[in-house]
Amino acid sequence: MPIKFEILAEDKVTRARAGLLHTPHGVIETPIFMPVGTCGTVKGMRQEELEALGVQILLGNTYHLYLRPGHELIRDAGGLHRFMSWPRPILTDSGGFQVMSLKSLGKVTEDGVWFKSHLDGSSHFLSPERAVEIQLALGSDIMMCLDECVEYPATYEALARSIALTTRWAKRAKDAVARDSGQGKTEKGQGAGDSGFETRDTRQETRDAGQGVRATRLGNGELESSGLASNFEFRIPGSGPLTPNPESLTPNPESLTPSSESRVPSPASPALSPQSLAPALFGIVQGGTDKDLRRQSAEALLNLDFEGYAVGGLAVGEPKSEMYDTVEFTAGLLPRDRPRYLMGVGTPDDLLAGVARGIDMFDCVMPTRNARNACAFTSEGKVIIKNARYARDEGPLDPACSCSVCRRYSRRYLRHLFVTGEMLGPMLATHHNIHFYLDTMRRMRQSLLFGEFADFHNRMRRKF
Repeated sequence: MPIKFEILAEDKVTRARAGLLHTPHGVIETPIFMPVGTCGTVKGMRQEELEALGVQILLGNTYHLYLRPGHELIRDAGGLHRFMSWPRPILTDSGGFQVMSLKSLGKVTEDGVWFKSHLDGSSHFLSPERAVEIQLALGSDIMMCLDECVEYPATYEALARSIALTTRWAKRAKDAVARDSGQGKTEKGQGAGDSGFETRDTRQETRDAGQGVRATRLGNGELESSGLASNFEFRIPGSGPLTPNPESLTPNPESLTPSSESRVPSPASPALSPQSLAPALFGIVQGGTDKDLRRQSAEALLNLDFEGYAVGGLAVGEPKSEMYDTVEFTAGLLPRDRPRYLMGVGTPDDLLAGVARGIDMFDCVMPTRNARNACAFTSEGKVIIKNARYARDEGPLDPACSCSVCRRYSRRYLRHLFVTGEMLGPMLATHHNIHFYLDTMRRMRQSLLFGEFADFHNRMRRKF
């Protein structure tokens, strides 16, 4: 059966909603932010660190993994989950955005895209069917259709041609998945539910026992998540439980489950076996900022009945007001019972605006890329830690943050690491930024479960 999406709460003022997305490798609490693991790694972060932070799903890059080390090698290793030792869900893009961004190195045809590798100049061809084949070999939980990404600004004619091509490619991708005899399994490889990790979702057991979704109020009136994302057991068939990292045996303030003084009940639902779920294929709505074209694209994709829908082609140079308006319009065209994914967006205020407009899933390289360039996101705004003003600052990176970096290291030390070129600087900044993004999403979700998102939204808008 395909993935299942259930809505637990909806805001009465905005279009925000909180839900659960059941996938072959576990349940994802939405709204969710997905850190980008371009080449099978989130730069500067170990997988156990990501798990401790509460990362529920990673994004992999089909284009880069296809070129290096190659999807066949990853398939033969048991899929991307086993290859990179990541037991939780993975979403892979189709590679279309990267191919289109090559500009002079690529050529779009009706059949697909010819492109030259940015590594060695070798020629390659990516069709809708080939993109599906690669993602099935990777064993993705959520796959994306190949689409054509048009640069901003673009003429109406160029956008119209692009959405027509994207729609035809989407149908071919869906047909390719339907033809796949193993429903996600290649001849030699493994499907999304066959990565070698045995997954048991203990959250469902807790919910069935009447525990519900837990949350607690912080002293400042905001909400802290229950840390439910860490309640999984992973086993390799024929062996005992995976050996935990010794660090994970020590209570971690970043992932502790708070007391259950307040509980928000969630609707009961039948327990789902992860192995019974097939990988999902999402369609991508294009059309620039033109509402007529967005409507045409959405309606055509709805006729193909995808398991989820993405809003693509934004955050490419258009004014933010136009981006937000387009997101709100497009999300309103999509079915209520399917997850909605805003691709490549964005800043913390973009996440807040997207959730308020009905978006469930986000990804962006910003928290990790900015971290490597000495830019940290904090409750007080962006901090450029290399600035001379922090040379004698003994305070934490973010006084309001509970991550291990902010609890242990000073701004002056972090600045020293960046100024001297020490690799620890980008690593610590990345850890903090991912924590900040995830914590922002957790607090949004809990405010939804408490029915207080509108107030939370207004408070956060003033901060951002």
